[in-house]
Amino acid sequence: MATTASTAAVTSLASVTLEVADVEAARRFYCAFGVDTYVTLRASEAHSTGFRGFTLALTVSRPAIVDGFIGAAVDAGATVLKPAAKSLWGYSGVVQAPDGTIWKIATSEKKDTGPDTREIDQIVLLIGVEDVKAIRQFYVGRGLSVAKSFGGKYAEFAAGPSSPVRLALYKRRALAKDLGVPVDGTGSHRLVLGSTAGAFTDPDGFAWEPAA
Repeated sequence: MATTASTAAVTSLASVTLEVADVEAARRFYCAFGVDTYVTLRASEAHSTGFRGFTLALTVSRPAIVDGFIGAAVDAGATVLKPAAKSLWGYSGVVQAPDGTIWKIATSEKKDTGPDTREIDQIVLLIGVEDVKAIRQFYVGRGLSVAKSFGGKYAEFAAGPSSPVRLALYKRRALAKDLGVPVDGTGSHRLVLGSTAGAFTDPDGFAWEPAA
């Protein structure tokens, strides 16, 4: 059963930083993809293999926009992990950026009602965790407010007034399956989250730091 909370978040996700090997190349990609205002980039050579345990999901209003973002990503050098297709829940596709970050673009609509406007309704950072309930409580203990919760399967946190991205939790294995990648991965997540609170690292290894 889903639960919701309407209280404002005391702590919220204020920034998303992707750690990449080549900052200038990554910047060119994200500008071409059309999401450069939602993420920041930082140089890092940290060891990382396989699934990094997260995805950034774009929610848009219709299939033409899904196709537009996927086309722009591929033209800029992304790899298609799942071609855009209809599903029970709508229409979506998955791509992997040259730096390794996985992006899912989705709409709940199955039929086009207009052209590709390249407009984003929402971006959600989905991090894959072993125990959704335990990590949800970990974040609640650090001041985040739960907006939606579906038992041990999914949890979403309230966004702050300046949050560019909404934070959500999903089972790691289920997330990998949804993205079409093997679940195994080791090393750095290549992701740093900025918060309105202090620095900490969650039990699954996702690092937070005070937002600049």
